[in-house]
Amino acid sequence: MKFLIVGLGNAGAEYDGTRHNIGFAVVDKLAADAGVVFSAGRYAAVATYRFRGKPVTLIKPTTYMNLSGNAVRYWLQVENIAPAQMMVITDDLALPFGKMRIRASGSAGGHNGLTHIEQTLGTPKYPRLRFGIGNTFMKGQQVDYVLGKWSEEEHRALEALVSHAAEAVRSFVQAGLDKTMTLFNKK
Repeated sequence: MKFLIVGLGNAGAEYDGTRHNIGFAVVDKLAADAGVVFSAGRYAAVATYRFRGKPVTLIKPTTYMNLSGNAVRYWLQVENIAPAQMMVITDDLALPFGKMRIRASGSAGGHNGLTHIEQTLGTPKYPRLRFGIGNTFMKGQQVDYVLGKWSEEEHRALEALVSHAAEAVRSFVQAGLDKTMTLFNKK
């Protein structure tokens, strides 16, 4: 059984280290832990490895957030992977900083990347890991907040939180979605 792990974010140095790119940070951690590097692929930076005998393809779409579905559809087709064997990692304003929520499906919740994936695939039924970025911004400042850098306090906590999210993804590959939700969706 093969797996596709999609970290959502925006390509380009100006977006490195922003809240919106937390999906990139998690797949970067997975690649580093596996000792693999990303290379340029169609619609995405791509890295592949085996985790406990299971083939895993990591992608960081280069299509920008609002067109993420193009990369997702392409790599699902090329790798012949069902959406149920894919996990999309994304930022979530509705969750407190660092809180994770893993679901088998759900709404896009106003997230443009998830919206485009659902439109492109024609379904909201695919696993996703939402990583809380909090919502401590003034009215009208949402875009600046999401595309902004982590605060000093957040940055200090980020390495452990990203490692925890990477562990959740490895659990998904090894133990399956139901067990992973039970283990990682703690209150």
